[in-house]
Amino acid sequence: MACGVPSDLASANAMDALTTAAASGLRSRAESLDMLANNIANASSAGFKADREFYNLYTSAEASTGDDGTAPSNQLPVIERHWTDFSQGTLTTTGNPLDLALTGGGFFLVQTPTGTLYTRDGNFRLSPDGKLQTQLGYPVLSSERKPIVLDPSQEIDISGDGTIQQGGEQVATLGVASFQDLNELEKQGSNYYRFSLSSLPPQLAAPDVHQGALESANAQPAEAAVRLVGVMRQFEMLQKAMNIGSDMCRRSIEEVAKVV
Repeated sequence: MACGVPSDLASANAMDALTTAAASGLRSRAESLDMLANNIANASSAGFKADREFYNLYTSAEASTGDDGTAPSNQLPVIERHWTDFSQGTLTTTGNPLDLALTGGGFFLVQTPTGTLYTRDGNFRLSPDGKLQTQLGYPVLSSERKPIVLDPSQEIDISGDGTIQQGGEQVATLGVASFQDLNELEKQGSNYYRFSLSSLPPQLAAPDVHQGALESANAQPAEAAVRLVGVMRQFEMLQKAMNIGSDMCRRSIEEVAKVV
């Protein structure tokens, strides 16, 4: 709502535009803070992929053109959408035979109560009945999309192509899916993804598996901390802009009141 009176409409509109733009900037910066905080919180999570923001300008339908047909002057900065950075994380050797890391593309298949999900987190374990599962208890699926059952008493050998052997015999092959368009993946929690309906269904891929290692998160705490400081400084400047706009409104009303 514009402050001021009709006799000073141009000045009031200018002040209102300043306040509105600053408020929109504060909102987008608040979203960036939430995103950065989530990246930092998951910097130690295996296979985590950092989120980034995509900025754009918002113009309301009412302000699509000015009264004289000119382009709008009241465009507001907004975060149009978040996108996930799927770049490769570094591999960390653990020595645990149930820790698996993928290089290149591909995601492990896991079975959940709500359907199949996909993950890069290969920090697996064996259930009491021998099922290979995630730390949340979701069964890991084979290339035949069936739960993988292993013998806890025997050594587990997993080759680079995902073949699982025990006692010199092949037990199963890890199911690893690839996607032609990674933008079709939607995050379900920190380390799981759901594939949205599309004409390009996931395909089983030839994996590049590393046993006894985990893929580190590609969120760099140092980088996120630097960006966090930058966002906080921008937040402070936008707050000052809003205060300036509010002060201008107050002075305008006081001056008009004196004249009247």
